[in-house]
This record gives sequence, C-alpha cells and structure tokens, in this order.
Amino acid sequence: MSFLIAVIAAQGDVEEHVLMARMALKELGMEGSVVATIDKKEVAKSDAIILPGGESTTISKLIHAKSIAEEIKKAAKEGKPVMGTCAGSILLAKHGDKQIERTNTELLRLMDIWVKRNAFGRQRESFQAKLNVKHVGEFEAVFIRAPAIMKVDSNVDILAKIDDYIVAAQQDNLLAITFHPELTNDTRLHKYFISLF
Repeated sequence: MSFLIAVIAAQGDVEEHVLMARMALKELGMEGSVVATIDKKEVAKSDAIILPGGESTTISKLIHAKSIAEEIKKAAKEGKPVMGTCAGSILLAKHGDKQIERTNTELLRLMDIWVKRNAFGRQRESFQAKLNVKHVGEFEAVFIRAPAIMKVDSNVDILAKIDDYIVAAQQDNLLAITFHPELTNDTRLHKYFISLF
C-alpha cells in the first residue's frame, strides 16, 4: 500500500518537511509519496497532513481562504495523522492566549490544548535544547520564536517538556510539536508521526 503525505505549502519549512517525511518513509521501508501543496483536492486525498511553521495568523488566513482548513478538520476526524510544528501546533489548538485572540487568528480547534504564542521570546531568543521525547528518546530540538502548550486536558498525552512548558503533545492521531524537527537530521519524530497511520 502506498501512502500520500501532504505538507501544507502556506509558509515555513515546507521543503524541509517534504525531505524529512520522504527519508522517514524510506527508512521505515514504506511505499509513499510526499507533496507540498496548497490544493484542496490534493489535501483531501492525502493519508496524512503536516502543517509547518511560519506566522500563524498568515497561515490561518490562507488555509481558511483556500478551504484547506475544512479538509484538515475532516482528515483529523477520520483518524488520519495530522502534525503541526511551531505555528502549525498553534493552529491545531482549541484555546489560544491573548496575543492569538488579538490577532484574530482562526484556530482549527482540534486539540484540547491551550497555547501561548512566542512563549520563549522573539527571533533572537531562538535556541536548541536536548529533550526527552516520549516514544522517541533524546532529541535535539530547534526552537525559533516558538510557542508553548500551557495546559492540556486529560485526553492529551504530554510527549515532551522544557521546565513548565509543554513542547510536544499528542491527542490520538494529532501531534502538536512547538519546535522544528524538520531542521535536524533526525527523522525519528517524522517516523513516529508516520507510525500513526
């Protein structure tokens, strides 16, 4: 069986996610293709979706304008794996902070998580940190103007934390990762995402 993974090409490290997902499929010995797309029909026929980082308000406007938001919601409800990284993790949330409300960012409201935008500061406060990620192990994470998950409901599994901040969480087939796994050479998080098929 061949799988199709759609990387939403709105903004951010789209090509990096495409390359990492292709490498992950290959390393798992699985047949599949990975496409960067902003086409509603292509998103609809995909088996899994990656929502990369960028600027959450801009991405939100674009995916709603192109009706891709509806396709992501449909895929999530059908049990297809959906992963949001950095700004993508903000969009998966049901609850945002005052900054998200102030910018009128329309969230997908799929995960029972509360997110804070720019939780670690601005661009110059970007950093790398070794994390212990559940199901994956030690992972060198890259944070760029990263959000954080402040709180989760009991049906959400916390996968990684920095101090009191949750930086990776899972709710069934949905993954919210506040850092950038695509900016490393480590395919394990993408492999874990693909294992949710």
